[in-house]
Amino acid sequence: MIRKFVLLFAILVLFAGQALASEVVIEQLRLKVPESQVQIWLEAEQQTWQPWLEQQEGFLGRDIAWDPAHEEGLLLIHWATRDQWKAISSDEVDVVQRQFDSVVNAALGRSVTAESPFPLVLEGELLPLRLPG
Repeated sequence: MIRKFVLLFAILVLFAGQALASEVVIEQLRLKVPESQVQIWLEAEQQTWQPWLEQQEGFLGRDIAWDPAHEEGLLLIHWATRDQWKAISSDEVDVVQRQFDSVVNAALGRSVTAESPFPLVLEGELLPLRLPG
């Protein structure tokens, strides 16, 4: 009986630790970004998305990288909880996306209402894992 209790307790501790670790979620976005436009992309990110993200509840930070082999930008946006991330309305996101597109298009000498030159390639979510030990 004690052996079953110890096993059950160990399982509960393991799952409780995983539940706590899974609170943090990482939003993953990949965009097509030509090499010649990387600097424009980064400046538009800094002017539009960064200030907006910093005002969002649960925003922990983000990592930005560029893959030269595929000419893709990678954004990893860290959120305290999935609920906080998903509580943001798509209307709010659309407003910032239009601002971003406007900044990029103006920098490229295109109509500010033109489509974004950086189409979304992938949108997903990642859960951070901890190595055992």
